[in-house]
Amino acid sequence: MKLSYKNKESKNRLDRNLSPIILKAVESFGQTRLFNWHNMLILGDNLVVLKHLLKERSLYEQIKLIYIDPPFSTNQKYRSGKSRTSTVSFSHKDEIAYADQLKGPEYIEFLRKRLLFLKEILAKNGSIYVHIDYKIGHYVKAIMDEIFGIENFINDITRIKCNPKNFDRRGFGNIKDLVLFYSKTNNYIWNDSREKFTEEDIIRLFHKEEKDGRRYTTTPLHAPGETQNGRTGQIWNGMKPPKGRHWRNSPEELTKLDKKGLIEWSSTGNPRKKIYADEFNAKGKKRQDIWEFKDSQYPSYPTEKNLDMLKMIIETSSKPDDVVLDSFVGSGSTLLAAEHLGRRWIGIDDSQIAIEKAKGRLLSIEGISSFTIYETKINSKAKK
Repeated sequence: MKLSYKNKESKNRLDRNLSPIILKAVESFGQTRLFNWHNMLILGDNLVVLKHLLKERSLYEQIKLIYIDPPFSTNQKYRSGKSRTSTVSFSHKDEIAYADQLKGPEYIEFLRKRLLFLKEILAKNGSIYVHIDYKIGHYVKAIMDEIFGIENFINDITRIKCNPKNFDRRGFGNIKDLVLFYSKTNNYIWNDSREKFTEEDIIRLFHKEEKDGRRYTTTPLHAPGETQNGRTGQIWNGMKPPKGRHWRNSPEELTKLDKKGLIEWSSTGNPRKKIYADEFNAKGKKRQDIWEFKDSQYPSYPTEKNLDMLKMIIETSSKPDDVVLDSFVGSGSTLLAAEHLGRRWIGIDDSQIAIEKAKGRLLSIEGISSFTIYETKINSKAKK
C-alpha cells in the first residue's frame, strides 16, 4: 500500500535535484577515542547532508540506530528562550528556534524524502525510531510501511509525555504522543528492555507474605507436554505430573527445592514453587509499548525530549561503539544519551540555535569524546 498525493517525487529524481555540498569544519572539541572516529554535529538541511553522508562519507548501511523527532505539522513557530532549569546561557533568547509550518501532503513529502535516505544509511541489523504527534502519526506510519516494509514494523509505542491537563476543550485531554519503531531487516539488534516493578505491581503480583514480611507468589511445578521416558515425566514424592504435563525440573532438582523451603504445599497436597518479589524484581519486568517518560516542565529548548527515554532506546537497539544518528537534533538529547552510553554519534539540524544548544550540553559532559561542528556549503565544482 502506498500513499498517493500531488508532487510525490521519485528517489532518482530526488537524487538528481539535490545540490552536492561540502562540510566545512568550524570547531572541534573533546578527546579522540576508538576507531579514530570524530563525532559530527552538522548545521544544515538534513536532506542534502544525508545524501552527502551516503555518497561522500561512505556511510551506506553503517548507522546502527536512528532516532528522529521531526516537526509534528503543528503550524506553529517555536522560540528558544532560557528555561529555569537551563545551565547554559543562550544568546538567542526568544528568537525563533524553528518553524513547524508544513501541512498535509507537503509535510508528508518533506518527511518521506528524508526517510528514503535514512533507510539507505541504516545498517542491515539497524533500527529506526520516529517520534511523532498523534494527529499526524497514522500518515507517517503509512509512509514508513511503504519505505521500510510493513514486515519490518515492530511497534507503535504510546509515550505518556505529561501530567493530565484540565484544559477547557471539547474533547479528551491529550497526554501522549507516539514512537514508531521499525527495523531494516528481521535480524536487528535487540537488547531486551526491562523496567523495575512498581510498588503496586509487587502488591498485585506477589500477594503472599512470609512471616518476615518477604512477599512471594507461587507457580505450578509442571508444564504442558507429556514426557514418556524423560526424567521430568517420572514419579516425584509419590506423585506423577498431571496427565498431558511434565515436571518443570527433574525429581532430584524438585527435592532440592523442597529442602530449601522453595515449594509450598497446599492443604490438598498440591505443590507449587515459590517466586520471591525481591529476586524477581532484580531482573525487572519486560517493558511494554506504553512508556511513561515525561518531558521537563521547564525545557531548555522547545522540543527537548526526556533523556532517560533516549538512553533506554539506545541501550535497547545498539551496542557500545555503534553509530547513532539523529537528523533533527534539537537540544541534543540523543547525542548526550549516546555519549553517556559509549556510542558514536552524528547529529544534524538546520537551526543555529539548536546546534549551539546541543554543543553547550555536550561540553558539560566531563571527558567528552571528540566531536566536530560542521557547516554546509554548496559544492559548485561537483556534478550532481
